[in-house]
Amino acid sequence: MFSLSVMVGLVPIVSLVGLFYSAAVDDDFPQGCTSSSSLCFYSLLLPVTIPVYVFFHLWSWIGIKLFRHN
Repeated sequence: MFSLSVMVGLVPIVSLVGLFYSAAVDDDFPQGCTSSSSLCFYSLLLPVTIPVYVFFHLWSWIGIKLFRHN
């Protein structure tokens, strides 16, 4: 099993690489999603938001653990 520090770094990087790969390779990937009322805007927002949330949630949890033990 991976350690927590490896997962904190690995999850956002793998998600970002997957998003860039999809944007470069997939023909059906939405282009020019600038209107927040369109569904394609949220199809790009969700894959980016989830790893960022996981990263900062784990980062704050590690900070709390370090603060308690020092």
